[in-house]
Amino acid sequence: MSKIPATIITGFLGAGKTSLIRHLLANAGGRRLALVINEFGDLGVDRELLAGCGVENCREEDIVELTNGCICCTVADDFLPTITALLARPDRPDHIVIETSGLALPKPLVKAFNWPEVRTRVTVDGVIAVIDSEAVAAGRFAPDMEALAAQRQADPSLDHESPLEELFEEQILSADMVVLNKADRVDEATLARVRAEVAEHLRPAVKTVVSTQGAVAPDVLLGLGAAAEDDLDSRRSHHEEEGDDHDHDEFESFVVTLPTVADPAELEARIRATAAAHDILRVKGFLDVAGKAMRHVIQGVGDRIQGYYDRPWKPGEARGTRLVVIGQRGLDRDAIAAALAG
Repeated sequence: MSKIPATIITGFLGAGKTSLIRHLLANAGGRRLALVINEFGDLGVDRELLAGCGVENCREEDIVELTNGCICCTVADDFLPTITALLARPDRPDHIVIETSGLALPKPLVKAFNWPEVRTRVTVDGVIAVIDSEAVAAGRFAPDMEALAAQRQADPSLDHESPLEELFEEQILSADMVVLNKADRVDEATLARVRAEVAEHLRPAVKTVVSTQGAVAPDVLLGLGAAAEDDLDSRRSHHEEEGDDHDHDEFESFVVTLPTVADPAELEARIRATAAAHDILRVKGFLDVAGKAMRHVIQGVGDRIQGYYDRPWKPGEARGTRLVVIGQRGLDRDAIAAALAG
């Protein structure tokens, strides 16, 4: 039997990975897709967004969520058993799509496909890195190296590049294709600058495509035939070269539970102000809006907030307002929760 192709979707927090996968599901063209989602945080927002997408071939049983930590660190305990279970199903998927957390290093996950349990049955069709064009244009992943050097000199504990910069580069270095998402938020000249900056880290022949809200045709993303597990040496890794262990001590997440929301716009304003005051990277979750029969989704990256109603609350489902807050370690949880509560 031929190997089942698997596509790894990587990218920083809020880059648009879930939007891209929703578009894949809506335009699958009859393919049976299985989704493996690796969430960072305590609330399964990404799984809920995909399960509530309303697409006929998006079945609950085709979505597997791994919440016990980054899959690049828990391969044996979580990831391999999940893949093995998918392969054992009588209706095996045509394609497996794996959404990593924004903190994951892709290369250890690609290596896992060389394990005996899966090597003869699954192949990594491609690693797709989703990039937030607007954030890159703003310098979020391109810090001033001179200023960084000065900071290192003043603080001898700073031995390596900043975590965000390093994660950004690791994901691009492993990619078989890069999606420059949120292209509608920048002008053509800025997009060209972002493309050039990303190109500095790409391996030869790796292409970039431009998208808005993750709308990339499945035929572009699927069927790359990269067999990435056989091409590990070309995918450089800072962590391997420096001999570092990969961990996520630089980041933390927690859940804030709020009462029923009277006006989503007011909460969005509080999220925006709180994110700026506390340097929050990401806020996502669901709102229970007074007088509304539908669940309200919140997706926030920095001061950019997106909100929409995705589906009706299910009969017997506990309504509530729950937000995941993600940032670099040291967040003042009490102050953030108080600010969000207003």
